[in-house]
Amino acid sequence: MPLALWALTLSAFAIGTTEFVIVGLVPTIATDLGVSLPSAGLLVSLYAVGVAIGAPILTALTGRWNRKIVLMSLMGLFVIGNLLAWQAPSYETLILARILTGLAHGVFFSIGSMIATSLVSKEKEASAIAIMFTGLTVALVTGVPLGTWIGQHFGWRATFLVVSALGLIALIGSAILVPKNLKKSIPATFKEQLQVIVKPQLLLVYLMTILGYGGTFTAFTYLAPILEQQTKFAPSAIGLIMLVYGVSVAIGNIWGGKLADKRGPISALSIIFSALSVILLLFTFTMQSKIAAVLTILVWGAFAFGNVPGLQIYVVKQAEKYTPNAVDVASGLNIAAFNIGIALGSVIGGSVVENMSLQDTAWIGAVISLMALVVTRYSGLHDKRGLQAS
Repeated sequence: MPLALWALTLSAFAIGTTEFVIVGLVPTIATDLGVSLPSAGLLVSLYAVGVAIGAPILTALTGRWNRKIVLMSLMGLFVIGNLLAWQAPSYETLILARILTGLAHGVFFSIGSMIATSLVSKEKEASAIAIMFTGLTVALVTGVPLGTWIGQHFGWRATFLVVSALGLIALIGSAILVPKNLKKSIPATFKEQLQVIVKPQLLLVYLMTILGYGGTFTAFTYLAPILEQQTKFAPSAIGLIMLVYGVSVAIGNIWGGKLADKRGPISALSIIFSALSVILLLFTFTMQSKIAAVLTILVWGAFAFGNVPGLQIYVVKQAEKYTPNAVDVASGLNIAAFNIGIALGSVIGGSVVENMSLQDTAWIGAVISLMALVVTRYSGLHDKRGLQAS
């Protein structure tokens, strides 16, 4: 795999850290800026809004730009956003900083997926996307606890300063390693861009992404309290379990890419969503035993993010077939769908915890993953009918 891919992975790590680290810093920020906990929590939602808006709209607006210039501009915006968060004099400024970094995040994963596939041969495309997304998944479990620790010991502003330094290193790496002559898709007209949100074949992929991520995050959002209250682990053990989960996530992400390359996205996603449904259902019962819970979490980690490369490569393939001039826009919308799934899963999980119990988040997550499997199989069937008709 080319070195340029690792520059993209470092960018993904920095972006992933800044998205989720805010969760661990909410109480600190609330106290420091004199706002309520729900107001500080709003910083998480507004980032997701920035991603959901930025991914499709900015991807479409930058369609005529050189791919490397877009990448450099995004990382520049990311660094500025985090520096602004570091120096934010008020809550309102911090909101602006979060929205700015969210905008960069949305387009980065859309453009980054396209750049990653253009750096390798056709049969390694899904693996290339998997390597890039490993940065995001590792950030979720290693960058986030580390960023939270920095925030708790040196103040929340220090976390944003460290993340902007990471972004700067990634920016320099991309400037040196990413080639200038990357293939550029033909810019889409407004009508072509509109097709991306009305084509049933693409809507099915977005639904698969939302449900696939919604299922995992229904339970994953509450993994720490589950381990403390249900499994009876000491709080000090949670970080280590999350770290092990992170290693499993990284391995699963690369394995998921290889599986999508070998068997095709529909077959790979069917296997992953089936396994996820079973694992989450099992977790409902294994969370009562320390050894069984850790083993379940290890397997869960390998499958939880293994669907990323399959989903990204599938949306690109479907877009190339049905909206060939708006592939970047379709890819950007799928990044928005990932964030909608994360937000939806967290909200459903919160409602379950409030009205039912922590234990119920797992089997309800399994039901949502099963729905993702049903949509995947239906989409595959739809593709086969289309081939027979042609």
